[in-house]
Amino acid sequence: MVMIRDVWVNWFEGEENGYNVCPFHEWRSEDRIEVLDQVKLLKVDEKLMDYIEDQLLDLPTELLKEVFQKSYLRKNMSRIQLDYCFIATDGKRIIAVDTMGYKTPIRKSRLTPRQEQVVFETLTEQDVPYFQLEITLPAKEYHLLSPSPAELAGLTRKERQLKQLLLMVLDQLQTTGSDAEIKYWCTEWDPLTYKKLQQKGRTEVWEQLLSGVRVGWSQRHYKLCEAMVKGHSFFEKLWELEHPERVK
Repeated sequence: MVMIRDVWVNWFEGEENGYNVCPFHEWRSEDRIEVLDQVKLLKVDEKLMDYIEDQLLDLPTELLKEVFQKSYLRKNMSRIQLDYCFIATDGKRIIAVDTMGYKTPIRKSRLTPRQEQVVFETLTEQDVPYFQLEITLPAKEYHLLSPSPAELAGLTRKERQLKQLLLMVLDQLQTTGSDAEIKYWCTEWDPLTYKKLQQKGRTEVWEQLLSGVRVGWSQRHYKLCEAMVKGHSFFEKLWELEHPERVK
């Protein structure tokens, strides 16, 4: 068995997109860091790595059998056995997974730079079990509440979180907002379009707003998000999570 020991993990739970499993340099002091006393290392092909990172679907049966009850979490002075926990790498990317007893990759974490180096060194020094994805999946479809990686490329953790919050608010606007509300927020986003908007229908105005917001992240995005969350308690709480310095 090829094991990696003393692995720090910062679990991101229920994430279907790998871009939300933050790298070590984006970990925060308030994140809950755990230590895996020992964890099984697997080599996987690129397709299986994509599957693990960007899906919440059942993992291959043979992979689950390989890792069953081989990994342990260190908690205080005790070791807690985990049913299906492992580190997967395709030789370039690395991700730790804990299914929490299920068959899907419920919790995912990146590793510290030192542990990543240990993984790469182990690949060259030991015979690591290798798994491939035997099924063919259709191309993943992205949508407003699950934006494509290209829409979040180059953003910091805080910017990604706020942009996804903005898209959530926009999704609600599309569902429940009136034509006048959509025009109002489109004008807030781009005041110079006010006159032209008066001649456009709901669908065209919505597409104009969305196409502008989807690109990158800027101070304009920030101000729009800040304005749109006001008065919505759920969204306000998510906003506050990204601004702990403002919460008394």
